[in-house]
Amino acid sequence: MTISKYELESADDSLKKDKEFVLAAVRIDGLALKFADDSLKKDKEVVLAALLHSYGKALQYADDSLKKDKEVVLAAVSIDGLALEYADDS
Repeated sequence: MTISKYELESADDSLKKDKEFVLAAVRIDGLALKFADDSLKKDKEVVLAALLHSYGKALQYADDSLKKDKEVVLAAVSIDGLALEYADDS
């Protein structure tokens, strides 16, 4: 399945909640996480995949709970140190 972030943006809400559909999108462009359902922005697997395909910038669209998660933040920062700006300050 090939999908772009623009297709995810305009996709039906049921697809924005579909983990496999969203994973396919973020593996093409991690910034597609912006358009995923909030429930998937809390999913560590989805967020980590998005980070790998967005130079760490997808962290800005992750749920706040994952912006505090050490593994997630380290993954983002190891890709691009500037991703630290999206991490929780605590």
